[in-house]
Amino acid sequence: MPVSEEAFAPAVPVTMPQEPRQTDFQLVRVKSTWCRIKKGEALSDCEDKITLSEAKIGECVSEGGISWTIEAPIYFCYKVVETYNILDPSNTTLLWGHITDPQQLELATSGKRKLRRFIVIDEVVDELYGSKVREYFEENNVQHKILALPTTEETKSMDLVLNILQEVQNFSIDRRTEPIIAIGGGVCLDIVGLAASLYRRRTPYIRIPTTLLSYVDASVGAKNGVNFLQCKNKLGGYTPPVASFLDRSFIQSIPRRHISNGLGEILKMALMKHKGLFDLLKRHGKYLLDTKFQSYSGSADHGDAALQTTRIAIETMLEELAPNLWEDDLDRLVDFGHLISPELEMTTGQLSLLTGHLSKRKDDQISVKSLETTNRVLPSLMHGEAVNIDMAFMTYVAHTRGLITAEEKEQIIQCMRGLELPVWHGGCSWSLIKRALMERLKHSGGQPRMPLPTGLGVAEIFNDTSEETLERAYKLWVRDCKTVLEEEPAAL
Repeated sequence: MPVSEEAFAPAVPVTMPQEPRQTDFQLVRVKSTWCRIKKGEALSDCEDKITLSEAKIGECVSEGGISWTIEAPIYFCYKVVETYNILDPSNTTLLWGHITDPQQLELATSGKRKLRRFIVIDEVVDELYGSKVREYFEENNVQHKILALPTTEETKSMDLVLNILQEVQNFSIDRRTEPIIAIGGGVCLDIVGLAASLYRRRTPYIRIPTTLLSYVDASVGAKNGVNFLQCKNKLGGYTPPVASFLDRSFIQSIPRRHISNGLGEILKMALMKHKGLFDLLKRHGKYLLDTKFQSYSGSADHGDAALQTTRIAIETMLEELAPNLWEDDLDRLVDFGHLISPELEMTTGQLSLLTGHLSKRKDDQISVKSLETTNRVLPSLMHGEAVNIDMAFMTYVAHTRGLITAEEKEQIIQCMRGLELPVWHGGCSWSLIKRALMERLKHSGGQPRMPLPTGLGVAEIFNDTSEETLERAYKLWVRDCKTVLEEEPAAL
């Protein structure tokens, strides 16, 4: 019987799969060159200056090939600075206040190079303060370009960002030593922040808030963005300013409704984590509205309520934002009032805009699109108002769940009314609430992550609130809070 050749072929040795081999490296720079060394390995003696990076490279070798894992911590340092009369030419905060390094400050102030600044200012703020801004830079011999723009929720778009970037390019700034300056409310600060983050991949910028809402909220965080496809802040990023300069004197020029609007965000922080702040708002709310957050001597009954209130609001906000600047952790107490309000704010804004366009239309030759670019219609709900309506409903959710007592619920609602904030709105229907919470799930990792008060000034985040509980809370909320007055948009 013939034997095949295969029978005498040498056997192929069976190799066992090898375990992946992991090596971790540190990065060091010698002169101008970065190189890697094994973690824990001693640096060789070298007379040249050596810089050790916090970045790391992990190398994994396996049968399938090689892969690298890079850990590169991103470091940001930014200042939030209280000042007063920032537009007084003798106040140098706007020139040098953003510089933190003493050597850089000495270099900047002693340099012979002429200062240059590009400023974006809301057009309404420009009407009020534009002459002072121009005088400030002229008195300090600063070459400057001032771009006044209509920064509203209706214009908060990539088109306006690109408009700013075109002007920045024409002015030709130094992307490291000439920060862009934004002067205006939260919308202006958001738009300019996004533009600065895009120009040359990151150009420093400075925020100067001129409304109470932006003073305690937009100015102290890292987020920026614009609206997109009828969704609020759908495009944006996390690039903090080099500095925010807070001057309460701007607030005295805004309408009372805007003061109340800002109080909505302050109340959010009070309800979430500071009973002392809640007590301040209960006791001094009307006074703060009447005085527009200005400090006056001789008011023994109120002390400096404005200073105390804004400082606590900012400190508590920074406590929550600083450890989680890029929102890696989606469990955020500062999201209280922001589960339903984005949907409510955009919906009521669109309805108001459309109503305004149709009511002002003179003939069939004027298109709705052309009116969108010429008419400025204030949304029926401002941001802080929408947030407060959200908080009012969630207060009823917390009570329905047994997290707060009936007395605590009533204290919260009465405080809201005392701050002249709406606690109900006809646009906040049950269907809108369900739609908003479904949208919430999409960008919160499939969980509602619902911040709820568990007392006055204390809160927790919940993921187990049933639809039945929400609907029961909704019915009670409508029964208690719906009034004829609040069915109408708030007066200007």
